Amino acid sequence: MAQSLERHNNKAEKKEELVEKLVFVNRVAKTVKGGRTMSFAALVVVGDQKGRIGFGSGKAAEVPEAIVKATNEAKKNMVRVPLREGRTLHHDIAGRFGAGKVVLRTAPAGTGVIAGGPMRAVFEVLGVQDVVAKSLGSNNPYNMIKATMVALKAINSPRMIAAKRGKKVGDIVSRRENTSSVKTDKEEA
Repeated sequence: MAQSLERHNNKAEKKEELVEKLVFVNRVAKTVKGGRTMSFAALVVVGDQKGRIGFGSGKAAEVPEAIVKATNEAKKNMVRVPLREGRTLHHDIAGRFGAGKVVLRTAPAGTGVIAGGPMRAVFEVLGVQDVVAKSLGSNNPYNMIKATMVALKAINSPRMIAAKRGKKVGDIVSRRENTSSVKTDKEEA
């Protein structure tokens, strides 16, 4: 009994940590026999600012109802994204969804979030502090967010790569440093 109460309390704490950000609201008019009926579509991103993020869209007759539906969908579709030092991405990556194409690049400390519109909201709720992002192609917020999510899901951390190859993280990270030192030796000669 006590364990179930603890689990319930932990779930309540996790839900309180989530940050919700409204990205886009669209008013849709449908023409019917009696005139026009208005409805609203909302696009929301939700994250814990520690590497978990989800997005959702909802439609309803009123804006607050649409936002609630979108938020609930976003909470259901959350994914974990590995972050380097809890502030930036592990490597540069591109993502594509439909006509939307995005390029995400790592950045040194102090750069900040250099991204436009919907992508900025994604990085803020994700907890990324330093990133450079560019949207190419579509400026539709739905496609931009979906392309950004495709890119974020494809990011691999050194730990994930080491597990796939059956090696230690130190072997993979040290190799990267050794190859860069070899290049500099050749360049000097």
